[in-house]
This record gives sequence, C-alpha cells and structure tokens, in this order.
Amino acid sequence: MPGTAIATFQLPDTLPRDRAVELDLVEGVLIFRASQTVRDRIETLLEKQQALGLTEAEELELSQYEELDDYLSLQNRLARNYFLTQQEKAGG
Repeated sequence: MPGTAIATFQLPDTLPRDRAVELDLVEGVLIFRASQTVRDRIETLLEKQQALGLTEAEELELSQYEELDDYLSLQNRLARNYFLTQQEKAGG
C-alpha cells in the first residue's frame, strides 16, 4: 500500500537459528515462545544491565530480543483472537 510504513527489525546475531522458538498448545491455541536458551540469554543481559550496565552491542542485542518478544506476543494475540472468533461463529 502506498504511504504505509512497514516495521522491520533485525534478529540478534546471538539468536540461535535452530530451535529459537518453541510452540506450545494453550487451551487449543498454538502459542509461540522464545526457547529456554533465548530466555536464559535475555536473563543474563538483564542481570548484567542491573549490575554493571551493558555495552553498546549488548544494548542493541537486548533491544532486538525485546522486538522479537513484541512480535511473538502480537502473533499470539492474533492467533488467540482468531481462535476465539472461530469458536463464537461455531457456537452461534
């Protein structure tokens, strides 16, 4: 669409390309979650941020992980809303 900005983001270089995201079925809805490896890295960055502060590269990495988390949250909300809409249509 002309005049529409598309948000893009860059994945962190430290993001494992294999098994970075886990799938979970919650109340019939497929949910995307960051893998334990990714959650551990985020926790490490947050702890270091509190204790010592982060380097510029680490700040960027944490920011990229936050963007990824926002994206996964959006996808989960869309999936949940679609599921609820389909349930309402089937029940009504």
